Amino acid sequence: MKNIKLTDNTISLKNINSLINWLKKNPRLTKGDLTLKFEKIFSNWIKRRYSIFVNSGSSANLLIAQGLLEAKMLKNKIMIAPAVSWVTTVTPFLQMGYDVKLCDCSKSDLGLDISHLEKLCKRYRPSLLILVHVLGHANDMKSIKKICSKYKVRIIEDTCEALGSTYEGKNLGTLGIASTFSFYYGHHISTIEGGMLTLDDKKLYNILLSIRSHGWGRDLENYERNQLEKKYKIDNVRSLYTFYYSGFNLRPTDLNAFLGIQQMKVLTKKIRIRFRNFKLYLKNLSSFWAQQSGAKTVSNFGYAIMVKNRKELFDYLKKNKIETRPLICGNMGQQPFWLKRYKRPHLPNAEKIHQYGLYLPNHENLTEKQVKYICEKVKLKALPYNFT
Repeated sequence: MKNIKLTDNTISLKNINSLINWLKKNPRLTKGDLTLKFEKIFSNWIKRRYSIFVNSGSSANLLIAQGLLEAKMLKNKIMIAPAVSWVTTVTPFLQMGYDVKLCDCSKSDLGLDISHLEKLCKRYRPSLLILVHVLGHANDMKSIKKICSKYKVRIIEDTCEALGSTYEGKNLGTLGIASTFSFYYGHHISTIEGGMLTLDDKKLYNILLSIRSHGWGRDLENYERNQLEKKYKIDNVRSLYTFYYSGFNLRPTDLNAFLGIQQMKVLTKKIRIRFRNFKLYLKNLSSFWAQQSGAKTVSNFGYAIMVKNRKELFDYLKKNKIETRPLICGNMGQQPFWLKRYKRPHLPNAEKIHQYGLYLPNHENLTEKQVKYICEKVKLKALPYNFT
């Protein structure tokens, strides 16, 4: 049995050969027409009005963190983030001066714990919530939307692990005011590095376009740019070099966009295989706790398990050529970057994830035979933890 990796050849040899041929004919590689084409393809696929391609999923979170402030769409800078998430789900908001409160995780879908979410909303009256659809599983969106409506909280979906998962007939990533995706090598599709931000609000879209590129006006839609030029009395000499917002350089390149366009052609197939593998894990590890959600299609990023002997199992699987890792990165409230700023919060479910959680490989090149082999090795060594 060859090494079974957490991810494997996301960018195919066919994609690489196509890229080589394209590179020979296109000496200018920075953001251009292919970026616009990729954005349009992605918007049509995800079924949102606008998409903005950036240089990483982390940058997509940074972009929306700054954009909401520039658009003055928030009643305050208090926000809620999931304890079980990724570091740059949280840190861009800290960097932009938000007061971040961590929410514990659900024992079923590993998204937000509904009871804790309501307590946080009632106590802090936040203006913003970012959630993560952990490993491709939907949060309890009905309950979350009800709570957020009650307390007037805007929702952002970090959908970096859930591209292609569906909930009540809609793609995850279309259920809040904005959503973010990652196209890093280890994700469902890859542009080497890259990410996407999707939304439906025209005004916010234009602000984000400007912030992505320094804060200047040249990327704005004509009407928006003309309005700003009129407001600030900008002539045609200064038009391309006037900065309306406090921005960054978060741009991708057309090289990244070229790969993204190629990857979109096989995305549906990748999702189907990931879902198949998830169901196979579920069947073969039936004696273990299993992550479950209301997602109709689970574009599973990795299969989550909870075990008492995590270190022992990790080493055993490694010896048997199976790569595994902590369940995302555990509890944000126990990470050093958080503890430098705040006291360790009491998040009992997330603390168990931090101590007992692992996830197993799932990707489009993983065969049914390999999934069964992984399950056999897990059952031989693992001591299941009853996470109920």
